Amino acid sequence: MILQVFLILYRALWVVLLPVVLVYLWHRGRRDPDYRTHLAERFGFYDRELPKGAIWLHAVSLGEIRSATGLIRALLARGDKVLLTHFTPAGRRESARLFGPEIASGQVTVAWVPFDMAWCYRRFLKACKPRIGLTLEVEIWPAMIFAARAAGVPLYLCNGIYGTRSLARDSAGLRLRQRVIRGLAGAFVKSRLQAERFASTGLKNVIVTGELRFDQPVPAQQVRAAETLRATLGPDREVITIASGVQVEEELFLSVIRQSRDAAKADTRPAPLFVYVPRAPERFGAVAAQLGAAGLQVSRRSEALAADLTAPTPLGPVDVLLGDSLGEMFFYLALGNRVIVGGGFNPRGAHNIIEPLMLGKPVLTGPHIWTIEYPFVEAELAGIARRVPDGAALLAALREPPVDLSDKISVFLSEHSGASARTLQAIDRVIATPTPF
Repeated sequence: MILQVFLILYRALWVVLLPVVLVYLWHRGRRDPDYRTHLAERFGFYDRELPKGAIWLHAVSLGEIRSATGLIRALLARGDKVLLTHFTPAGRRESARLFGPEIASGQVTVAWVPFDMAWCYRRFLKACKPRIGLTLEVEIWPAMIFAARAAGVPLYLCNGIYGTRSLARDSAGLRLRQRVIRGLAGAFVKSRLQAERFASTGLKNVIVTGELRFDQPVPAQQVRAAETLRATLGPDREVITIASGVQVEEELFLSVIRQSRDAAKADTRPAPLFVYVPRAPERFGAVAAQLGAAGLQVSRRSEALAADLTAPTPLGPVDVLLGDSLGEMFFYLALGNRVIVGGGFNPRGAHNIIEPLMLGKPVLTGPHIWTIEYPFVEAELAGIARRVPDGAALLAALREPPVDLSDKISVFLSEHSGASARTLQAIDRVIATPTPF
């Protein structure tokens, strides 16, 4: 009864807020015109035929589609058709970049995910009739879930994670989100702990498949470009990459960079080169201005490097290489001797540590790791990731000489890869059995 009342109120709220959502898309479209394209798809109307019987994956944006790339490649290799839905242009553009030939051949189709209204999803599901739906990471949308259920489409959370804070919040009061989660057909989750958490909500068919990000392909060209540039810096100069720095951490990172430079000068040793990659593209200019105003020598990737990531001229005695580009994170990570992952120094939580580990780079971050409990806790126990409480502790950690942890990281990666194959097997079992409704 509680769930039914909630769903009625939820539908009514969408009627009220739809104009606000459309204004939001129009406003975002001023900076990124792709927000305004194919708008009819967001209501379940299509100017082309969607593939019938495909494997449907919903990847809201850039990070999710990258995490699922290995799985999608495995599906395509065996001849499956794949339908990808996104909410943001960044995700849609990345799909177009990664799967251009498959899109041209019709094996992959990309569309906007419908607005979370039942009638939009009814049109979507009628148009494509997927064999199974996979919504990546933590996308829990009531209309999506119950429309799929009504249509007989098994909808599974994929690469699922239920964070400590989210679990505590959702387990209080009416537990509305957990009631919605129980509407899923099941979940493919990252670890046994995650399986226990989802099972505690009453969700059935919870299967441990592992973390898909460990199977994502590493762009070899970016790694080679990083090795080439790294060789020009000299063997004694350390490179420290700050990946996915968020706005509230900018002062902290600026202070750490400046103090690291000054300490190196006082010790008459080469100052480290910091590669600073803000998470939000709209912060590129502001971060460059802040670093320059602090007296640091800054070189922007967009100005210092060619399109193929080569340096027409040497970087020179710069303090910071600002990573003001998208889709080149593996290049920035490969440059570093070690990596600071942003987000961990504010309560919203740290960003992913998997990509640096895949390149053999030890990781530092702040104390707030609840967003990446898996695999951070396991990596910390393995001695290849470390959290520090504040900027002073981070500075102290960076003053310690770097240690070669490549062997430990290799063992860790071998223990945690293979999620794509396990997920593929789980998908086949679901498709082969009657819909569990």
